[in-house]
Amino acid sequence: MTTIGEALVAQLEERGVEVVFGIPGVHTVELYRGLAGSNIRHITARHEQGAGFMADGYARVSGKPGVAFLITGPGLANAFTPMAQARADSSPMLVISGVNARATLGRGLGCLHELPEQQKMTATLALASTQLGTDTDLTPALDQAYDLFENHRGGPVHIEVPTDVMKLPYEVARKAAVVNPAKAEVDMTEVAALLKAAKSPVIIAGGGARWAESDLRALAKRLDAPVVETVNGRGLLHGDTLCVPASPSLKSVNKLIEAADVVLALGTEFGSTDYGMCGTSCPPAMAKLIRVDISADQLARHPVDYPICGRVEDVLPGVLRALGDGVAQNNGADRAGTVRDEAWDEIGEDYRVQVGLLETIQDALPNAILIGDSTQVIYAGNLYYDHDRVGGWFNAATGFGALGFSIPACVGAALADPTAQVVCLVGDGGAQFTMPEIMVAVDEKLPILFIVWNNHGYQEIETSMARAGVTVVGCDPTPPAFEYIAKACGIPFQSCEMTSESLANVLRAPRPQDGPMMIEIKA
Repeated sequence: MTTIGEALVAQLEERGVEVVFGIPGVHTVELYRGLAGSNIRHITARHEQGAGFMADGYARVSGKPGVAFLITGPGLANAFTPMAQARADSSPMLVISGVNARATLGRGLGCLHELPEQQKMTATLALASTQLGTDTDLTPALDQAYDLFENHRGGPVHIEVPTDVMKLPYEVARKAAVVNPAKAEVDMTEVAALLKAAKSPVIIAGGGARWAESDLRALAKRLDAPVVETVNGRGLLHGDTLCVPASPSLKSVNKLIEAADVVLALGTEFGSTDYGMCGTSCPPAMAKLIRVDISADQLARHPVDYPICGRVEDVLPGVLRALGDGVAQNNGADRAGTVRDEAWDEIGEDYRVQVGLLETIQDALPNAILIGDSTQVIYAGNLYYDHDRVGGWFNAATGFGALGFSIPACVGAALADPTAQVVCLVGDGGAQFTMPEIMVAVDEKLPILFIVWNNHGYQEIETSMARAGVTVVGCDPTPPAFEYIAKACGIPFQSCEMTSESLANVLRAPRPQDGPMMIEIKA
């Protein structure tokens, strides 16, 4: 007999799931029965928050949903923070949890791990939350989840399975796989005419453009248009004369956008952490806005002249065909160069030092994936930094802004792409949220480079409180001795001063190929 729990795992495997993150418990034993007989690799986190962030990091690098198996009650509740971060950053995550037996639900019987109205609580932050009651519920629940991942903005989807349902027989006759209909091509004639007539066009590339790198480069050159990269769009035009690797929040970048006669916004939600952090209008005032986004809801949130609902990688080929082969002369490189210089001056000396350290890492480790927490060097890079890998710069300092993201997210990223050098950029404060997840990298022999910026507290918050005239309180938690943390984890350790020369010397030292290493930067 095949149980519903076993069938769930089998259908995940059929849908291409290769890795799940979680911690087994008595409420998921019957899921693990199916897992043990599958080819799916299970990664044991040290905390469910870590499992969620691992699934997020895996999704961002692989482009496939990250999957987490969690127990009911505290296990699922511990994952609410990473689920909310994934929702804010449109990261596809499938959370499968247990829940107590159906006969006990909502009765307040004091069952182990009981949460009142668990599904309703989860539905407040998940794109969808479904409870399985019979074997006929399983495939429709997975179909719904994967439809949301494929045809809508990413985010967390939750499926909960009562402990008594997991053990029931799965007797549904298998059906042939549903073939998705071909996407209808949108007529781009009017949009192309508007772009051809533009004299000062600007392109804004968000995280939704990351799978359209070559078409974006071709389009930027065809239009001779500067390309402003949001945080999750960094790397798309690395080193190009049309690239503006700076936040639209900066006044100089905001001014470039507002001066454009046509703006083409690709896969960006116009969120305040990308557009409104420096006192600028959010979103900027735009004379003519063409906006491409997979979400109709997003397109309806701000006035837009030409909304196009679809994936950027599906839309841009049609735009290029409609434009033809002509190349515009719109002074794009000069406009981009001017705003790069202005943005560099605008971020200030302290942040320029931090960006210099990021460039030192890039020089030593080209094409690496840099994953950040909410810490000063990340804030600096989010304002201005030209990364050399598409999708290789992301962090939790946007959207939900969760601390503790980077260490476990690096584990997920390294599993998604074993060929990549993954670098974790974390402050001493954020590191203490999820530090035990370093041991997952040890267990799985992942060559992650953990770089800890140790400024002995929450320096960014301390600065904000001081600027606001508030007496600084609570910003000086004592950090651990990171050398001994590394020793306890059995990984190599080095430290350096906060200078490019000192960091470069450490980065030139040999690194292990079969496990992680830690570097402490003493700020």
